[in-house]
Amino acid sequence: MSAIQRIALVLTIIGALNWGLIGFFQFDAVAALFGGQDSAISRVIYGLVGIAGLINLGLLFKTDDERVIRTEREPEPVR
Repeated sequence: MSAIQRIALVLTIIGALNWGLIGFFQFDAVAALFGGQDSAISRVIYGLVGIAGLINLGLLFKTDDERVIRTEREPEPVR
């Protein structure tokens, strides 16, 4: 997994947690921390979370072999 995918995954998790807070408690953490839903910084964060979700769509289409994080230098499997 590349650094961009890891960052996108973290942003997607943050977005999911925020949606959970909205759904269960009617509390928007991003808006509360950054001055409301209409503030520029909140809109940037919402946009980044949305882009991160699009980047993570690629994870749905990877095979199990491609998802494995290799900890040692192994030869690539022959296909």
